[in-house]
Amino acid sequence: MSSSTQEPSPSSPSPRPYLVTVGEVLGVLSAPEPGPLGLGSALRLGIAGAESNVAVGVSRLGGAVTWIGRVSEDDLGEVILRELRAEGVTTLAVRDPAPTSLLLKERRTATHSRVTYYRTGTAGGRLSPRDIPEDVIAGAAVLHVTGITPALGDGPAEAVRRAVDIAADAGVTVSLDINFRSLLWSEEEATAVLLPLLARSDLVFAGPHEARLVTGGQDALGLAKGICALGPRDAVIKLGAEGALALLDGQQYRQPAIPVRVEDSVGAGDAFVAGYLAELIAGEPPERRLKTAALLGAFAVSTTGDWEGLPRRAELALLDHHDDVVR
Repeated sequence: MSSSTQEPSPSSPSPRPYLVTVGEVLGVLSAPEPGPLGLGSALRLGIAGAESNVAVGVSRLGGAVTWIGRVSEDDLGEVILRELRAEGVTTLAVRDPAPTSLLLKERRTATHSRVTYYRTGTAGGRLSPRDIPEDVIAGAAVLHVTGITPALGDGPAEAVRRAVDIAADAGVTVSLDINFRSLLWSEEEATAVLLPLLARSDLVFAGPHEARLVTGGQDALGLAKGICALGPRDAVIKLGAEGALALLDGQQYRQPAIPVRVEDSVGAGDAFVAGYLAELIAGEPPERRLKTAALLGAFAVSTTGDWEGLPRRAELALLDHHDDVVR
């Protein structure tokens, strides 16, 4: 048994409409320059996680957001909490003596990266249903979960199921990003776990391959219709450089990508989701949600890091300028 304790942040969840998310944050060791790590490249320390990336993106756009998870008592755990709180994210963290998960990111060439996970016996993988505060979930405007946390083991999967059940029963909008990771589980394992979550979700994000894990269809519209036929009201198919297609309340929307020079594609999907959800909790219409989502995706790919380059709301217009310097 863990001797973990609940450590809420100094501020409680905002009375404003807020987003709550549940997941794991990893320490990230990344090579800033292209080349093989075997040559002894210097590494930069950071943090990342699909759910925390979304949390930071929403917060930077002025949204209220709470992140729930297990955080190690080690120094990396302190870094995680400090970074999230500095970004305005309310953290409800169970402190755990197990170490922090690590992600080693290698930029093998200027355009190709590869990652290695070190997640065995770590704090994030010890998340359990007992760590999910019912009042925080039930009081949210939106609960956002991904397919990554359930892949970490039975405890995290049960924790996500409990969060989704609480939200669905309370009438909270449930957002699910399928976010399939082949290094964590097989397609068959993912499908078996994600289908019940999808059936209780209101909004689903997926790339084309991810959508085909749970439904048939070839083109984006067919995939979106297939997802909605399983229960969700809304589906957004992320198409990378081709933008996105959304089926919202039965109406089709297309959003082109914002043209930028790509520096690093990691984190682009999380950024897109953050932009959409920030506008959703702000009560904005579908067109505005999708445009902001595309803008955040563009910021993410045109900068390095998972979340560091995400914009504040005042910066969204930067990509509408054609000059390199805005005066």
